[in-house]
Amino acid sequence: MTMVDAHQHFWKIDLGIYNWISDDIAGIRRDYQPEHLAPYLKHLGVSKTVLVQAGESLLENDAMLAIADNSDFVAGVVAWVDLTTADAPSQLEDLAAHDKVKSVRPILQGIADSDWVLQPQVVDNLRHLPELNLCFDALIQPRHLAIVDRLTDLIPELNVVIDHAAKPVIANGQAAGPDWESGMARLAEKPQIFCKLSGMATEQGPGWQASTLQPVCDHLLSTFGPRRLMWGSDWPVLELVGSYTQWFEAVQQMLSGLNDEDRDWVMGKTATQFYSL
Repeated sequence: MTMVDAHQHFWKIDLGIYNWISDDIAGIRRDYQPEHLAPYLKHLGVSKTVLVQAGESLLENDAMLAIADNSDFVAGVVAWVDLTTADAPSQLEDLAAHDKVKSVRPILQGIADSDWVLQPQVVDNLRHLPELNLCFDALIQPRHLAIVDRLTDLIPELNVVIDHAAKPVIANGQAAGPDWESGMARLAEKPQIFCKLSGMATEQGPGWQASTLQPVCDHLLSTFGPRRLMWGSDWPVLELVGSYTQWFEAVQQMLSGLNDEDRDWVMGKTATQFYSL
């Protein structure tokens, strides 16, 4: 079985495009490059990753593709494009010409207007993704669940993956709540929508445990099923609350009730299929 980390980042601080790495999270305000991740992958037997944008800049696309071209484990790249511009289609075409570009991700969680992704220019630009064999990574919060539902009504052929399980509000061990549960269940009814089992440790915060995250995982498994659920590390953001190995082992614990075939889907086959790795 090929294990795939469906969500990881690299960055170089001196690129000057990571303003979100503030004093509040100074612990990860340093360079993270392939040589820093490779030992974890080798130790745990993870052979492929999906490298996801972490800054809103075309400059980062170039940096990610340079890494992907010279990496033996980066199998896919999730890029960034300003989807509000009229020239976004040409930028998407240029990105799609690179065989490792698999998806596009705007930073929806950082935009105050929850309806931003439904504005006509953005929707028109997103309509180009399916014809270019590109997917859409939805970096959202629970306030966006109904919005993504509407977006996929407008573009039913668009393949979407929900990053970090839509960031349920689970800090300090609180339950995700019925609104998140019903919203995710509604999205799971649509076969073109997938979900990442990632980012949950950071959402729960320091002292997180697999046992307290289990209800979130169980809800995702019962709604999306193993063939539309993929694990990701969200490394190095993960390092704010734990290590790569800790999260990997926690995922194994949360999936321990699955048979080998279903676990293989979550740990690699779903990402391989969704992103065409």
